[in-house]
Amino acid sequence: MKTVYLDNNATTRLRPEALQAMMPFLTDLYGNPSSLHAFGSQVGRALDTAREQVGALLGVRSQDIVFTGTGTEANNMALKGYAEANPGRKHIVTTPVEHPCVREVCAWLGERGYEVTEVPVAADGTLSPDAWRAALRKETAFATAMAANNETGVIFPYEELAAACAEKGVPFHCDGVQAAGKIPVRLAESAVSSMTVAAHKFGGPKGVGALYVRRNARLKPLLHGGHQEKGRRAGTENVAGIAGMGAAADAALRDLPLEESRVRPLRDRFEAAILGRIPGAIRNGHPDQRVPNTSNLGFSDVEGEAVLLILSQFGVCVSIGSACSSGSTEPSHVLRAMGVPKSHIFGSLRFSLGLDTTPEEIDYASARTAEAVAKLRKVAGKEAVRR
Repeated sequence: MKTVYLDNNATTRLRPEALQAMMPFLTDLYGNPSSLHAFGSQVGRALDTAREQVGALLGVRSQDIVFTGTGTEANNMALKGYAEANPGRKHIVTTPVEHPCVREVCAWLGERGYEVTEVPVAADGTLSPDAWRAALRKETAFATAMAANNETGVIFPYEELAAACAEKGVPFHCDGVQAAGKIPVRLAESAVSSMTVAAHKFGGPKGVGALYVRRNARLKPLLHGGHQEKGRRAGTENVAGIAGMGAAADAALRDLPLEESRVRPLRDRFEAAILGRIPGAIRNGHPDQRVPNTSNLGFSDVEGEAVLLILSQFGVCVSIGSACSSGSTEPSHVLRAMGVPKSHIFGSLRFSLGLDTTPEEIDYASARTAEAVAKLRKVAGKEAVRR
C-alpha cells in the first residue's frame, strides 16, 4: 500500500547526511568526549563540529549551544532555570497555545506560587506584540512564547516579543522547535535569551535537542553532576545523536530556500484542493503568516479522529494535533484558544509536509481526505452540509 507521510511536524525522515555522520560513533569511535586521551579527544571534536553546525542554523556563536536529550528537556531546562535564577520574581508571561512541555512547566510553577499570565491569541492564531508588552511586569521572572505553532504553523513575532522583554529586563525564552529548518532564524542580533530546537524535526535523530543560551543569560542548570556542556547540562553527551543533529542542521540550512520554493506551493495546492472540494471546510490559522509546510484544516459534522483512521487505511499519515497530546479526548488547546467554532474543532486535522513530499502525494491525499469526510457524513446522514 502506498504511504503518504504528512506528519512531519511530529517527526521527520532521518537525512542520509545525519546517518552517515552518526555511524562512526556507533561503531569504532566510542570514546568518552570528556576523556583527556587522544581517543576521547577526537570524539570531543565531533561535538565541536556539531555545535558549529547547529549554531549556524540559528545564526549564533557555537559556544552558546548546549546539547540536551530532547526539546522537552531543553524547554524545561530554560524555564526552570530562569525561575531558579530569579527567586524574587513570581510572575510568568506566556501564551495559551504553547507546546505541552512549556504549558506543563508553567502550570507546575503556578502550583508553587507563581502567577501565570497568558496573552491571548487572535482568531487566526497570531499574537499582538502590544498585548504582550502590556503583560510584562517588574516582577516577571521570565516570558516564553514559541516561534511557530506546532499545530497551525502560525509564526509569532518572537524577535519583537524578545525586544519588549529586554526593555524591562525580563529573560525571554523561545521554543523554536517548529521553526528551525523551516524559516530563517538569525538570533545573534536579536534579544532572545534562549531558544530550543530538536534534531528530529529537521531530519536528525530522535532523542537529541539543543538549547541556545545567550552569553549573559542567567540560567541555573536543571541537571547536576559533571561539568559537561560548560556546566550547563551534566551527563555524558549522546555523541552519535549530536553528530547526526549537526549534519542535519547543516543540510537543513542548505535546503532552507526549498521550503519556500517547493514546500509552500505544494501546501497551498493541497489547501486549495481541500477547501474547494469539501463543503464547510475551513483553514485554522493565518493564511500567510505560517511556516511553509503546515496546514490545519477543520471539517464540520465529522470527528477528526475518524477521518484520521480512514486516511490511515488509505496509507495517508496525518495527525489531530501535537503528537505529545495523542490519546486526549479533549479538543486541541490551541484551537480552543483561537476560538475555532464548535462545529469544526473536533473535526480538525494537521497536515505537515516535508521536502520529499511530491505533487502526486498531495493530489492523492486531498482526494482521499475528501472521500473520507464524505463517507463519514453519509454515515451520519449529513450529506447536506452548511457552507
